Amino acid sequence: MYPDMAVGGSIVGPGLLSRIWEKLHRWALRRATRVVVLGEDMRNRILAKSVDPARVVVVRDGTELPSSANIPFLDSEVIQEIRQDFRFVLLHAGNLGFYGAWDTLLAAAERLKDDGVGIVFVGDGAQRDRLQAASSGISNVRFLPFFPGSKIPSVLAAADAHIITVKRGLEGVVVPSKMYGILAAGKPIVALAPRECDVVSIGEAKGFSISADPDDPAQFASVVQQLVRDPARVRRMGAAAAVAVPEYERSRELAKLVKIIEEARLG
Repeated sequence: MYPDMAVGGSIVGPGLLSRIWEKLHRWALRRATRVVVLGEDMRNRILAKSVDPARVVVVRDGTELPSSANIPFLDSEVIQEIRQDFRFVLLHAGNLGFYGAWDTLLAAAERLKDDGVGIVFVGDGAQRDRLQAASSGISNVRFLPFFPGSKIPSVLAAADAHIITVKRGLEGVVVPSKMYGILAAGKPIVALAPRECDVVSIGEAKGFSISADPDDPAQFASVVQQLVRDPARVRRMGAAAAVAVPEYERSRELAKLVKIIEEARLG
């Protein structure tokens, strides 16, 4: 997917290089026995390149399912470090790369300052320094480094809702795997992403996500304010996440991938 990522993420501009790259990419896709994609949104993008639909199969990243025999330990210090004194915490945990609608998110944060909403970034990436500089005057935006892997359950549990963002032009290119871990934690998602993205279309159908246009700070602020004013809805969305997650069990997705490879090898 890298020609699409490079152009959509403004890493490479339109021109001769990107056109040649895209032509070679399509040539390879059309000759592949199988094309494995990470979601329906990515499948649609591949089909738009005139690839035989019978060759394109969806295998999701998935997640390990929580169980009563393996209840994660939650570190109250980690949770407090993330929450601080915010009334409602929106958390973006993960890479701060070129794929997100970051400027929309920061502009929305300004609108949410008086609602007790904190937007907390946990992680690092190519855009972190720029975002920190751009948010220096926004009191309800905070940046924290990655926590150790053993603290991931506590990080996920600390939020009232999680942010997943995909900027316009990267729908079907960026398919955030973090969605599945968030579902396993039983938390709602606020998607700042185009409607073609799985986190929007699937999330709204199953009831675990609410979305806003990635170019509209006012709309994002509005949907967050709806959640802040409706704790019962937040609980329902979290419950919907927990109901949805068994469908994305990692071992089942792995078995699907193994079957695809075996069938391709024998066929």
